[in-house]
Amino acid sequence: MLDLKRHIRGIPDFPKPGILFYDIGTLLAHPEAWRETITRLAAIIRPLKPDMLVGIESRGFLVTAPLALELGVGFVMVRKRGKLPGKTIPYEYKLEYGEDVIEIQDGMLKAGQRVVICDDLLATGGTAAAAIKLARKVGADVIHAAFIIELAFLQGRAKLDVPVSSLVRYDEG
Repeated sequence: MLDLKRHIRGIPDFPKPGILFYDIGTLLAHPEAWRETITRLAAIIRPLKPDMLVGIESRGFLVTAPLALELGVGFVMVRKRGKLPGKTIPYEYKLEYGEDVIEIQDGMLKAGQRVVICDDLLATGGTAAAAIKLARKVGADVIHAAFIIELAFLQGRAKLDVPVSSLVRYDEG
């Protein structure tokens, strides 16, 4: 089995000193590793029979679009305030230092649809938890959250009240 961790580059001191950034750019640039990533995520999500995948801005779009195509389901974007055209539904949430707002386009999710939230990385879990709450706000049934990378030492999984899957796990920062 292909070791996906070998295709994820760690960049120290980005975006600021003391942070180690996990870059999926190197994973995306390797066709065999990228195909394996989508195949593994599809194998996890397919048995759940979702109606829709919800991708979180912006690297989550890179994961969710090909995954939705592979599964034959739709893909809906969750973005920061002011980035989506037309009528949107906002969700305001607290960050460690302040607040932020994410939005979804009105009418993209229907009440009762089975939804999986997807992103490239689960860190503290704040944005993923907000995306789950936003999807529920419009009546969706959020059944799972899936990520390529999980920074387990940040305990983001604990903030999510749905089952969580990740392909690559880092236990230390």
